[in-house]
Amino acid sequence: MKRALICGISGQDGAYLAKLLLSKGYEVWGTSRDAQVTSFSRLTRLGIYDQVHLLSMAPNDFRSVLQALSRSHPQEIYFLAGQSSVGLSFEQPAETLDSILQGTLNLLEAIRFLGEGIRLYHASSSESFGDLAGQPATEETPFRPRSPYAVAKASAHWLVANYREAYGLFACNGILFNHESPLRPPRFVTRKIVAAACRIAAGSSEKLALGRLDVARDWGWAPDYVEAMWRMLAQDSPGDFIIATGQTHSLEEFVRTAFALVGLDWREHVVCSPELIRPSDIAWSGGNPARARERLGWTASQTMHDVIRLMIEAERTTPSY
Repeated sequence: MKRALICGISGQDGAYLAKLLLSKGYEVWGTSRDAQVTSFSRLTRLGIYDQVHLLSMAPNDFRSVLQALSRSHPQEIYFLAGQSSVGLSFEQPAETLDSILQGTLNLLEAIRFLGEGIRLYHASSSESFGDLAGQPATEETPFRPRSPYAVAKASAHWLVANYREAYGLFACNGILFNHESPLRPPRFVTRKIVAAACRIAAGSSEKLALGRLDVARDWGWAPDYVEAMWRMLAQDSPGDFIIATGQTHSLEEFVRTAFALVGLDWREHVVCSPELIRPSDIAWSGGNPARARERLGWTASQTMHDVIRLMIEAERTTPSY
């Protein structure tokens, strides 16, 4: 039986990944900064809370990281922890850099120190590319980060590549573009839009306030994307992979589709708020997943319209209001 450690198991990706690995016969361990007080509501929602082993681990504390690895003895580690909001990173830049960059460095050093051939998946990010101006990114596209979050992710990405080359570690960067699900926290714009559309369709008189509607993203389905993580660590040799649908849509398209699926005209219920515009935003972002398709045998099963429909179905079954 393979044993995997998921750092950040309480989040969207961590929960879906845990479910996937359990279905493949893994013994799954997971960490949270304080496992005694974390609710792990996503694990409960997926019906797998009692099937995983939970540990407390502070990624920015090397001793804590080493203890977690020594207790769980994983063959595979998935590092998904750290501050994950682009918007919040402008308000908490130091915390963002520390949780992402120091956490990545500590894991790499612990794996090197233990010398047990542990395979590492690191959650890199499409945010590192910055504004792509209509040209889908490949794995060779230069990074031009435009937020503290993106700076941290770009730096951590190169740390992983450096340790792979310098010490021969089996370490992979998954450069994931936007991927959504009903497990997204309400602060994320996709969940915010879907929840508001469902509330308004149910009778709420509120207005949904959003920032720029002309920004464009490549939106996929989170359960698809965690399978790509697993496939990366199943390869004969490590590498970096873009994970995306290959289709980019504007936020206005996302909003229009969400409201249309609940029988509403978005223009009657949405207002633009200058206060929600970030200091530096990416106008267009999209990825070319050709390498993942060719080497991992992975393709996205759901595109933006499917993702919105699935999120609405879940919101109506288990509403956030």
